[in-house]
Amino acid sequence: MADKQVMELRWDPILREWVLVSNIRRFRPWQPTNYCPFCPGGPETGYGWRALILENKYPMLMENPPEPSNHWFYLTAKSVGKCYVVVETPEHNIDDLSDLPTDQIEYVLRMIINKAREESGKDYAYYFLWFRNKGREIGVSLTHPHSQIYVLPFIPSRVEREIESAREYFAKNGKCLFCDVINAEVRDGVRIIYENEHWVSFMPFYSHWPFEVHIYPRRHVQLIMELTDEEVRSLALALKVSLCGLTHLFRSKSMPYILVLHQAPLKGSYPFYHLHIEIYGILREEDKMKYAAGMEVGGGNFTYDAVPEENAQRLRDSVLRNCV
Repeated sequence: MADKQVMELRWDPILREWVLVSNIRRFRPWQPTNYCPFCPGGPETGYGWRALILENKYPMLMENPPEPSNHWFYLTAKSVGKCYVVVETPEHNIDDLSDLPTDQIEYVLRMIINKAREESGKDYAYYFLWFRNKGREIGVSLTHPHSQIYVLPFIPSRVEREIESAREYFAKNGKCLFCDVINAEVRDGVRIIYENEHWVSFMPFYSHWPFEVHIYPRRHVQLIMELTDEEVRSLALALKVSLCGLTHLFRSKSMPYILVLHQAPLKGSYPFYHLHIEIYGILREEDKMKYAAGMEVGGGNFTYDAVPEENAQRLRDSVLRNCV
């Protein structure tokens, strides 16, 4: 088994969710200091580009994966899909996406949207997950500014929970749960971080992470491919401002975070769902990280060692000082 390439999905019958298994991942470069495969001039990159989407050389999923193991009890499935790396700029020494000009962020978003359109017609493509990990604390293996795309043959379990909540809420109330969340946050006002004509950025009333930010479109829309040109342009600005606030919140420490696009699945109809972006800033204070530990990982429920309204004020102050 040690010398065999293993790439498969394994079903957890207790939690009813897929686990992605790939021993190819252990060979990926880990925070090298003497070279960068994403800088211009490399074998994969070349020259003369603003941003790139590359196939991940160490994927969790591939279009033609090996056959899965055949266990006598547990369910397995082919790890069919695609993994991409989004190289967001040729510049290496950029701390955060928010340090890029708004038009560059917009350019990256449009590349991601085009990739989503391209992948949506594939038989295996049930879900298009764009995410960004920032910081060594998150486990980022390469520091060149980049994000990732997973084209999945299943719906991620967290999104499935959202879908079921939204479906039940719509059946009971005849309206969108997410739209009502936006209305509640705007009405309260105290957790709003930034807003423009098309997007609202806020720290949720029910935040899990110390500096958690959600960015919602005001228009009820399900997929990133359905955004108008103006909405994409406004999203680039909302992302820049929100991430800038997180990056400059502390004087000597840039905020590590995870950013994830939540949208409807590519297959089926989900008119009750509402696209949004979730960002999880993991520092509680400049020298204190929030760890997902016993209660969170073992129990499944988060603890919050502050008050979201107070942290929202701190983040809003950071935005006003540094970003607008």
